Amino acid sequence: MPRVAPFVGLRYDAAVAGPIGQLTAPPYDVISEPHRDGFHAASPYNVAHLDLATGSRDPEHEENRYAHAADLLTEWERSGVLRADDEPAYDAYEMSWTGGAAGSTGRIRGVLVALTLERWGGGVIPHEETMPGPIEDRLALLRATRTHLSPIYGTVAGPSVPLRDLLERICATDPLFDLIDEEHVRHRLWRIAGPERVADWLRPYDLLIADGHHRYTTALAYRDERRAAEGPGPWDAILSFVVDAGTQHVPVLPYHRVQVTGTPPAPDERAAGLSDVIARADDDAGRVGVIRREGSDHVAYGVLQLSGRPPVVRTLHERVLDRVAPGDALRFTHSAEAAEHAVHSGGAVAAYILPPTTPEVVLAAAGHGDRLPRKSTFFWPKPRTGLVLMPVR
Repeated sequence: MPRVAPFVGLRYDAAVAGPIGQLTAPPYDVISEPHRDGFHAASPYNVAHLDLATGSRDPEHEENRYAHAADLLTEWERSGVLRADDEPAYDAYEMSWTGGAAGSTGRIRGVLVALTLERWGGGVIPHEETMPGPIEDRLALLRATRTHLSPIYGTVAGPSVPLRDLLERICATDPLFDLIDEEHVRHRLWRIAGPERVADWLRPYDLLIADGHHRYTTALAYRDERRAAEGPGPWDAILSFVVDAGTQHVPVLPYHRVQVTGTPPAPDERAAGLSDVIARADDDAGRVGVIRREGSDHVAYGVLQLSGRPPVVRTLHERVLDRVAPGDALRFTHSAEAAEHAVHSGGAVAAYILPPTTPEVVLAAAGHGDRLPRKSTFFWPKPRTGLVLMPVR
């Protein structure tokens, strides 16, 4: 595994910024525009003002929103809204839930570290394709703020018993931050004091990127730029949440893709499997034939449940999804109920519910040198943006 190290973070001072529950947000790529506006309204110091800035010193120039985010960050540090740690250390981080998207009670514990960047394919293993648009956007923001605003999320195969024992001990104490998010996930964070051997415990393992492929690719580009100008420096690392999948159950949910078509579906159309769906694909109409979910007491128009491992997911994308609604034309949701609600609210929906999987299966697919289609897995829950930031200046 690439080297990990303790880091000096920037953290909200609740005495200045207000309650932490009003200050954080999900990762940028799962926030819709209405939700972004809600996070902006929650507090003038919500991290979404940095991560998804809308203001500008010159509204006619969209790129200046990055400069606006940088100005805000500078002002928040100057006024004490954000304060730097006194010394480098690791963080313990726990996400727990009852119900929610995973449909059960669960918990994930891991460590926040500074992960030394390296090219894909060594000790850092990607599993999804990336798109140029998000990389350009994130790189412009990183250049302006010179700060990692949110951690990437990675898993190691493990098991690491010493790391598990450390987290058990630390998480039995009072946390530094404690909040419940809009998906009813509880996030708690602790500072790990002292010279713990986290780097030694993680060294034997490769890191599978669970969430944050675009951010990692962006960080590599930024590192190369800064190295060319100034040599090695803090830009050689990225803020990372690392979970030991050998001691923690890591949910990897189906990724539900929903496309509103505007044409009411027939209630009796059913799809027995992938071959039937592909046979119904209509390139001229630009959509797949309407499907009814099997095994449900409710008529969930437009919903298809597939079973299968990553090759089935790839086939679905390449032969159906990417040709009928390429790129970001699809609206994403990770709730089958949301698809049903859209139908019963008057919209016709064509939805494709991709199969659940596990980190082990994803790692096995990536081990063949292949990548799954963009947004084809959904590691849930996701680390919160704003609990800690990491400057790379």
